[in-house]
Amino acid sequence: MTGALAGVEACVFDAYGTLLDVGSAVAREAAAVGPRADELSALWRRKQLEYSWLRSLTRHHADFWQLTQDALDHSLDALGLAAASLRERLLQAYQRLDAYPDAAGTLAALRGLGQPTAVLSNGSPAMLEQSLSAAGLAGLVDPVLSVEAVGAFKPAPEVYALATQALGLPAARIAFFSSNGWDVHGAASFGLRSVWVNRTRQAVERLSGGPVLVLPDIAAVPALLEATP
Repeated sequence: MTGALAGVEACVFDAYGTLLDVGSAVAREAAAVGPRADELSALWRRKQLEYSWLRSLTRHHADFWQLTQDALDHSLDALGLAAASLRERLLQAYQRLDAYPDAAGTLAALRGLGQPTAVLSNGSPAMLEQSLSAAGLAGLVDPVLSVEAVGAFKPAPEVYALATQALGLPAARIAFFSSNGWDVHGAASFGLRSVWVNRTRQAVERLSGGPVLVLPDIAAVPALLEATP
């Protein structure tokens, strides 16, 4: 198990779903949403990702904040929940997502080991700055890399190349952590040492590439790296 991370010189994390709990926005406003809150949360996230893939494929790029709004508008309409006041409350909540309980401690421990920590995310620079700051993670990751630098979303290879360029390391020396199975496979196909943080116990994706390690969360990562030769 520890050998999977041997030789790693930097740890790069996806933000949304990996460090930040994307479900916390709707959860915070669950009383206002009503009995369809869980349904809304799932649909909003699914459409957000679908729009990112479709915009990359059609080469009609818009930043992730625009996609987040578009996905919410679709979801509210689809579920018959459209209301301007609810929309604004949910968007404000999305800008201050909760960090997962293991996020801050893990990042701090990695930095204590001298391990560089970074973020590579679909989020726009402004989104990431606000979200990471609100979650108390801003001082624990550097650099914070956004797909806006290449104008395409994950799993485009040029997105993962941002990590190698920014850190000055070959892909095989970078561990990439994501809760999204498709993201893990995309990073692995590029050559990063991908670790699937399977927080919600999803089934394995049938895609090229694959994780070198599957973890239920990121709490054990510092100990695993410290134990590697």
